[in-house]
Amino acid sequence: MRDMNPIRHIRREIFKVTQTEFASLVGVTQATISRWEGGVAPSLDDMQRIREAAAKRKIRWRDDWFFSSPDRERVA
Repeated sequence: MRDMNPIRHIRREIFKVTQTEFASLVGVTQATISRWEGGVAPSLDDMQRIREAAAKRKIRWRDDWFFSSPDRERVA
């Protein structure tokens, strides 16, 4: 099975929110989240806002999540 996009993994598995909710947390539009999940990389500023949103939610952050994500078979 194909690997899940890193941003989609962060949104679904780490934050456990919809695209709209994630967009609100990070301060971007839902369309931007959709583009990221479609393969457009977030900027360094965007990555920082994701880190800050994680900190506000008391999520223990790992930067390697930006660059790889487990596929569903390895997660299960």
